[in-house]
Amino acid sequence: MRFRWSALLVVLALGLMPRVGSAQSGTSSAQKSSSSSLGQNYPNPFNPETWIPFTVGDFPTCSANGRQYKVNLRILNILSQLVKVPVIQGGAGNVAGGQPLQNVLLPCGQYVAYWDGNYLNTSQEVASGVYVYVLEVDGVRLVKKGLSVK
Repeated sequence: MRFRWSALLVVLALGLMPRVGSAQSGTSSAQKSSSSSLGQNYPNPFNPETWIPFTVGDFPTCSANGRQYKVNLRILNILSQLVKVPVIQGGAGNVAGGQPLQNVLLPCGQYVAYWDGNYLNTSQEVASGVYVYVLEVDGVRLVKKGLSVK
């Protein structure tokens, strides 16, 4: 019976989530556009860690040479509560690997974020369930879902 309720909760949560990969911004797309992209986390489902690929700017052409983009990446639970701010894998430009992706300036390019599967500022692993990751590049949001299984 417990699994039936869990399955129902997951189905309801998926129905309430924003559309995968949709840009969400208070500004119209004509005023503010972004060619940045957010990839699907891998592995998915994950246990306990996962990687999140994303691009900033119009990669691979990078026509705005030298431009810096303000980037944020957050992991949220289905109640839209902050679970974790992932870190950048490797490093790029003036951003060191392992730095949290919160208000960082990145040049045009391809990147990978890493999430260890733990809650914010703890070593406790997150519970099984649906998690949403939100990439914000210069105010334009991209959203995807990932699944944690134990």
